[in-house]
Amino acid sequence: MAKNKTLSNNDSNSGAKIGIDLGTANTLVYISGYGIVFDEPTIVAYDTATRGVIACGNQAKDMVGKTHEKISLVYPMNAGVVADIRATRSLLEYVFGKLGKLNFEFKKSTLLICCPAQITEVERKALIDLSKSLGIEDCFIEPEIKAGAIGADIDIYATEGSMILDIGAGSTNVGVLSCGDVVVLNAVRTAGNSIDSEITKYMKTQHNLIIGEKTAERIKIELATLIPDDFTKSIEACGRHLSTGRPSSVIVKQEEIYPIILRAFEQIKHCIQVTLEQTPPELSSDIIKAGVSVIGGGAAIKGVKEFIEANLPFACHISEAGCDAIVKGTRQLLKNRGNYLVRPED
Repeated sequence: MAKNKTLSNNDSNSGAKIGIDLGTANTLVYISGYGIVFDEPTIVAYDTATRGVIACGNQAKDMVGKTHEKISLVYPMNAGVVADIRATRSLLEYVFGKLGKLNFEFKKSTLLICCPAQITEVERKALIDLSKSLGIEDCFIEPEIKAGAIGADIDIYATEGSMILDIGAGSTNVGVLSCGDVVVLNAVRTAGNSIDSEITKYMKTQHNLIIGEKTAERIKIELATLIPDDFTKSIEACGRHLSTGRPSSVIVKQEEIYPIILRAFEQIKHCIQVTLEQTPPELSSDIIKAGVSVIGGGAAIKGVKEFIEANLPFACHISEAGCDAIVKGTRQLLKNRGNYLVRPED
C-alpha cells in the first residue's frame, strides 16, 4: 500500500472512506484508493498558560525531553486507552487539517476509528461525537485487533480460527478470531512503553544515569533481543549522572538489556496461555495448525519468532505489515462497516 500518494485527481464533490489507527505511539490514516497518507506520533504540545495547541505529531515528538515550564506535552492515548479526550480532539483536528488540503468532501465521508478493545462505551461515544463535531457524521469504531488481523492478511471471515498477537506501544493484545469477528481477546500493559520504562529504571540503578524517553527507546530499538548468548552489540547512552548532576555517558551492552526483554515476553507468553485456555476446543485445534501471527512494533524485536516457538505449541509468523497492519485492515472494514456477515470484496 503506497504512502502519501497525491489526491489531486479525487472528485472534490464526493466523500472518502477514511480509516484511522489511533495508536498509543503513532496515529496512521488511510484513505480509500490512495493508501496511507498520514503517519505521525500521537502527541500534542500545549501552551501551559493559554492551553492553546503549539504542535502535534512529529513537531511535538521533537520536543520530548526538551521543553520548559511553558510547554506541556500530552499523550492522548496511554496504556491502550483514551487518556485525554481533549488532546485526542486536538490531534484529530491537526490530522483533519492536513487532510483538508486534499480533494474530497468531509461531510460526505465515512470515518472508521480503530481503538483498543478496552475502551469504554463512554469513550466510544465521545470519539463518535468528536468525529461529528469535526464535520464527519458517518463514523464507526472497530477494535484494533480485528483490523490488525485483516491487515496481516488473515482471513478472519473463515470458520477456521486464527490467533493474532499485537505488540504495541501501550499494550499487547492477543486475539482469537473466527467467522468475521473476535472470539477471545486479552491484553496486558507489557509493551513498548513499559519496556522503555524498565530500561530507564535499569540505567538509573545500575549506571547512576538518568536518561530521557528517546534514549530509552533508542536502547530498546538497537539492543533488544530474545536470543540468548548472541550479544554482539553495544551503544553509548547519554544522560545526567545521578550523583554529580553533570552530563555523562556510558556504554550499554546487549546482554544488559536481554533480561528486561525476556521478563516482558514472559508476561506476554502468559497472556497468550490465558487466551488459549479461554479458546473453544475446535478453534484451539485450528490455532495449533495455523500458528500465531505477530504485528506491531514489538514484532521487530530480534528472536520473537524463536521465543514463541520454543515456549508455545505452534508456529509463529512475523507479519510483513508490522506497524501498518491495523491501518491497512481499515481498507476492508470500511467496505462492510465491520459486519461479520459480509466478506469484503476487492
